[in-house]
Amino acid sequence: MLTPRFAETVTIVTGASRGIGLAIAERLTLEGGSVVITGRNKEALDEAVDALGPNASGVAGRADDPEHRAAVFAHVAERYGRLDHLVNNAGINPVYGPIAEVEAGAARKILDVNVIASLDWTRDAVAAGLSRSVVNIASAAGLGASPGIAFYGISKAALMNLTVQLAYELAPQIRVNAVAPAVVKTSFARALYEGQESEVSAAYPLARLGEPEDIAGPVAFLLSADAGWITGQTVPIDGGGSIRPIL
Repeated sequence: MLTPRFAETVTIVTGASRGIGLAIAERLTLEGGSVVITGRNKEALDEAVDALGPNASGVAGRADDPEHRAAVFAHVAERYGRLDHLVNNAGINPVYGPIAEVEAGAARKILDVNVIASLDWTRDAVAAGLSRSVVNIASAAGLGASPGIAFYGISKAALMNLTVQLAYELAPQIRVNAVAPAVVKTSFARALYEGQESEVSAAYPLARLGEPEDIAGPVAFLLSADAGWITGQTVPIDGGGSIRPIL
């Protein structure tokens, strides 16, 4: 049985109707926490809230919509009266292909959701009384060349640097960290492994793709008091992909 590290805490997890975000929310509730999750699809979000149980609630909307953010923080204030943690998980990647072919409008949208919205959520959370920590969900794509999803990788590299800047400015009251997953078996990442899972898995020393739960555990650690002297860091969660020999 998991230790109730998050008893009497409230965490917002954006983009959590499925995949990594839902796994994080589930881990936090299993450890005694209350969670408020967001997502664009209300039906999927309602199903996720039902699955998470009585310590969860949800507010549907787009991560880059200021009115949606305001509704989430109003809900948190009314229902819980406190806010301890924020997980910026919502992200998009609407394009696939060479970076030279990414249209400017798509590039701006990626930055708006993956970077600017994460900054806005954090600033609004601080204004709403955020008391403990933030974890940003970045990506291993931001740590090097990422053919096919290069601009997504650029946005995640920016998110990692945003993590550093926020950690510096919000210390000592609030800790800010990030994780950088490699390919995880979610619908979001399906195009990266579908039909070639064995070949993609073989690129990792641990010889498998990630599962959402592989990300949820480290995120819970970074949010918890167990990581009380860690801030401004990005933790790769990549099955050993970053230690592959160069030659």
